[in-house]
Amino acid sequence: MADRKSWSQRFMRATGKLRMFLGPADQGGLEGPVKYADGAAHQQRQQDLQQWDVVRNADGTTYLVKREGGDK
Repeated sequence: MADRKSWSQRFMRATGKLRMFLGPADQGGLEGPVKYADGAAHQQRQQDLQQWDVVRNADGTTYLVKREGGDK
């Protein structure tokens, strides 16, 4: 029983064996541009965000404030 591995070591060994068959989880590069799968939904979110201003305090905290008037 002295050679029994911890739960995390057993888990990492099992996932290491799975990687041999399934490959690594990261399949994309970090250098390229971000690609959005849902263009219409992304455009809608961008339009929704246009009604807010970000206020940043001196201590680094931020919060949103609704824009005044018809700014878009």
